[in-house]
Amino acid sequence: MDENNLAVRRELLKSARQVVVKAGTRLLTSQEAIAELVSGIDVLRRAGKRVLLVTSGAVGMGMRALELKRRPKELAQVQALAAIGQSRLMAIYDAECRKRGFKTAQLLLTAADLRNRERYLNVMNCVNAIWDAGVLPIVNENDSVSVSELKFGDNDTLAGMLASITDSRLTVILTTEQGLRERNEDGTLGKRISVVKELSESVRAMAGGTDNSEFSIGGMSSKLHAAEIVTAAGEYLWIADGREKGALEKVLAGEDIGTVFLPRARRIPGRKRWISFFSRVSGSLLVDEGAAKAVREQGRSLLPSGVKFVSGAFKRGDTVEISGPDGVPFARGLVNFDAADCLQICGRGSAQVHTILGPNVDEEVIHRDNLTLNIP
Repeated sequence: MDENNLAVRRELLKSARQVVVKAGTRLLTSQEAIAELVSGIDVLRRAGKRVLLVTSGAVGMGMRALELKRRPKELAQVQALAAIGQSRLMAIYDAECRKRGFKTAQLLLTAADLRNRERYLNVMNCVNAIWDAGVLPIVNENDSVSVSELKFGDNDTLAGMLASITDSRLTVILTTEQGLRERNEDGTLGKRISVVKELSESVRAMAGGTDNSEFSIGGMSSKLHAAEIVTAAGEYLWIADGREKGALEKVLAGEDIGTVFLPRARRIPGRKRWISFFSRVSGSLLVDEGAAKAVREQGRSLLPSGVKFVSGAFKRGDTVEISGPDGVPFARGLVNFDAADCLQICGRGSAQVHTILGPNVDEEVIHRDNLTLNIP
């Protein structure tokens, strides 16, 4: 490994005040395995890092309690196993953390908790309050109530989203692989990739699904999805083998283990992160070439004069997509008018807007502070 890659690892650890750690079901096979994980988290905390743990394992723990060999397919059965296993999982974490002199807090989330702006802020404020109290927040998807439309998909994605919410400089995903590995021509896995600078199609092609779906879901593909979220927000993601003794200590030391994904962009402010990654799109605006250039290249607000077509039944404050003349979405933002008013003022100048809707309305359809470009 070249010195530049080692320098990247060491530099990011210096700047990472807040770290999200995710551990998957297949790592949490016993109390001893959880004790090893907590020991690593303790090392990070003693180094001054504020750590948030995203843990899988509730369903697997429920399966072990009922002595089941295969993960059931029926949703209600999986929800029941999560309910049975979650308390057992947290009891082990709490006991291991107390041995090392700190306490735990549990958060169970669904995707709806992050799509709603108010609930998103509540989650962010709660995590910060837990950190301020010196307590370890432990987060899991609320599998006992989640249904398909409320699910994150997997805890890799949840970890990426929580890293974005909390402005965590580093996300560490502990897995049962040594990192992202090259694909040989015959489809077998080759050597480990130390640093990924760009999530290209060739990199995505290297990812494969989990090799054991009896206890877990996800796989390397879901970890790349998490990397897309984290690196698009301007942060780092590190995949490491959680079976390796002292894995988190080696991460803290900046050693050459696993795969580090470098940021794709400058760090995005918190409000724009919610618009980019969490908000639900309620409509769309088609704009002319001049407006597209002003927004995309000059960082300007979107004015009514540049809007050519309005689609959707959105309200003021909803998220809408912005497309150029080619119809391809290139940005999204929080709109200042409902759809009916947008239809009245599209293509109009500022003076006409006030004539049509009154003097006390915004001049911008979307202000630049509430607008974010899509990251390719």
